[in-house]
Amino acid sequence: MKKILTVLILLLALAGCGGNEKKANPTAKAQIKPKTSVILKKSAVPTLFIHGYSGTKNSFGGMLQRLETSNLAKKELIMTVSKEGSITTTGTLSGKKDNPMIQVIFQDNKNTEWSQSEWLYNCLADLKKMGVEAVNLVGHSMGGVSGLRYMMSYPDDPSQPEILKFVAIGAPFNDFLDTSSNQDMADLLKNGPTEVSSRYQDYQKLAANLAKNTKILLLAGQLDENTFNDEMVPTTSALAVNALLKQTNSVTTQIFYGPNAQHSQLHENKEVDKKVSDFLWPKS
Repeated sequence: MKKILTVLILLLALAGCGGNEKKANPTAKAQIKPKTSVILKKSAVPTLFIHGYSGTKNSFGGMLQRLETSNLAKKELIMTVSKEGSITTTGTLSGKKDNPMIQVIFQDNKNTEWSQSEWLYNCLADLKKMGVEAVNLVGHSMGGVSGLRYMMSYPDDPSQPEILKFVAIGAPFNDFLDTSSNQDMADLLKNGPTEVSSRYQDYQKLAANLAKNTKILLLAGQLDENTFNDEMVPTTSALAVNALLKQTNSVTTQIFYGPNAQHSQLHENKEVDKKVSDFLWPKS
């Protein structure tokens, strides 16, 4: 009797184990999830990089080299503008879809934003003669100020290519006025600065001239959470035009923090590199 009970218990145990096993289907195919690849779709649209006050070829030199080393874009041309406004070019635009980059260098690198916007006009007129129909602009500090003034000063000029995207890095759009003691960042971005400079007032008068399809990226730096400047330009100034421009244009803003967000370090900051490249040349 004991032997019969032992056999029955063993059979029940084996049956229980077998019921939990999944039978292999020899005809079933393995389910392989397709790999999703990120593709950078390049174009032949040139991007001009405009240095700031007292800037040199080194001002954007590091960023351009990093972008080229990362195979995101290719530096093809340098446009050097003399004190008189004449332009000398080094290199050649290939016309290839390699996200070509153009470095703009002002020999008189301490002149006014009015002169620089005229010189930028000359550069773009030369590019139009080369067959360039559209460009992007990236300006650091004074280069951003001059770039925005240029875009507002020459609307619908047939000698100029279309401006598709504009990036300003640490640009003092409201001069060096710091309104952080009177308003928080949310209020600034929504309503604009509580105190305005003559430069900002000019933008208010000229804003209607800005092409509505130009996409804009405004970047600012802060040394830390409680220091509302990049050691030179107040955060509220670098982002001052958001409320003004967003009425008609697509505008994106971002603040970078820490030692690498210091004014002259912004164009050496790899996080800034990524934000700029993602904006100019988005991956699909």
